[in-house]
Amino acid sequence: MSKVSILGLKLPTDPRWVNLAAISLQDILTDHAYCEQKAASSAISLIQRNPERTRMVEELAPIVTEEWGHFRQVLAEMKKRGLSLGRQRKDEYVNALMDNRVKGGHADDSFLDALLIFALIEARSCERFRLLSEGLEDEYMREFYRKFMVSEAGHYRLFIDLANEYFPEDKVRNRWQEWLKMEAEILQNIDVRGDRMH
Repeated sequence: MSKVSILGLKLPTDPRWVNLAAISLQDILTDHAYCEQKAASSAISLIQRNPERTRMVEELAPIVTEEWGHFRQVLAEMKKRGLSLGRQRKDEYVNALMDNRVKGGHADDSFLDALLIFALIEARSCERFRLLSEGLEDEYMREFYRKFMVSEAGHYRLFIDLANEYFPEDKVRNRWQEWLKMEAEILQNIDVRGDRMH
């Protein structure tokens, strides 16, 4: 069974992506840094919008700290290499996912979509980090990304577990399958770029 199917993803990343990412380490590290920053702020936002969901609050509080720590790790790596943090770029992938959220209707449906979108982002990030950990020539950077891969896999699992905590498993499973299909279609319509994590 492939790593992609283990994560549930329907479409593997184009194999050209790692080679493109390796061309400009500054660009991919910049985008990675902003992804970690956005992950921390998104977790904070989810807590702020759902403070009554006690288990979610308790589970996400350390994730905020961890994601911000990852942001700092990437910054430190850039500084060590004499690279500076570039400008944040539009994240076509995440924006396209957000465009497919349930709009209107019951707040619970919106909450479920939020958890599943975060799970998808973490799963795709995990897959990309695995590709970097296996495909880069620099042994140090392969190990650098392997650690992020392990972390993202845990985050992906946490968001799925939280969805199953708050919703019937069949509802989660059905909506997750819908999201996996949408995510594959989104990825097919985005250009393969080495300066983006997604």
